[in-house]
Amino acid sequence: MIPNDVNKRFEDYADPSMLVRTEWLAEHLGDENLVVVESDEDVLLYETGHIPGAVKIDWHTDLQDPVARDYLDAEAFAQLMSEKGINRDSTVVFYGDNFNWWATYALWVFSLFGHPDVRILDGGRQKWEAEGREMTRDATTREPTDYPVVERSDDAIRAFRDDVLAHIGTDNPLVDVRSPEEFRGELLHMPNYPQEGSLRGGHIPGASSVPWKRAANDDGTFKSADDLRAIYADEQ
Repeated sequence: MIPNDVNKRFEDYADPSMLVRTEWLAEHLGDENLVVVESDEDVLLYETGHIPGAVKIDWHTDLQDPVARDYLDAEAFAQLMSEKGINRDSTVVFYGDNFNWWATYALWVFSLFGHPDVRILDGGRQKWEAEGREMTRDATTREPTDYPVVERSDDAIRAFRDDVLAHIGTDNPLVDVRSPEEFRGELLHMPNYPQEGSLRGGHIPGASSVPWKRAANDDGTFKSADDLRAIYADEQ
């Protein structure tokens, strides 16, 4: 396992080991057991330039079942990992556009399969580019691996319809991270996208609107633990 990015800025987070700075990643690019994954809202962005050695994972075509409204299954995940050159013991660092929205989504899907070492680049693509760090259009080729088939575990970090129904009316918060327009029912999908997302507009009763961007600073880094606590605990 590659050493964590031990940094004072991360100390107050619940799990500091899941964050790395751009400086740390620049120093560790090329480490044998490191795999960098780019996952963007704009699925064509990777081809315009990416961190050297990074592989692309498309949040839609790679991580979702092509038929059922669900995530990919254990066999498909193992095949995807093998094709991307990821081993079960690889340290995987995710980054992307739009304040790491879809990069964290990809990390979450990896967590459903219990991948042991997943981390997020604080500041994502935005900060890496703003600092003038190296980008390339060269295709990334990694040796295929033999990733094991590990059953997906939905219990710990995923809620289903009945879980949400039981949650409504309790004193526990329910947070809607979509755009305010989607929350109000004015749009069925993210702004500037074809309106083919939800079947019905609006939000789950009792939910609070906390758009994803509120979790990030203007430079793309995550807000401090105190600021996040104020947003997700004190305001709810």
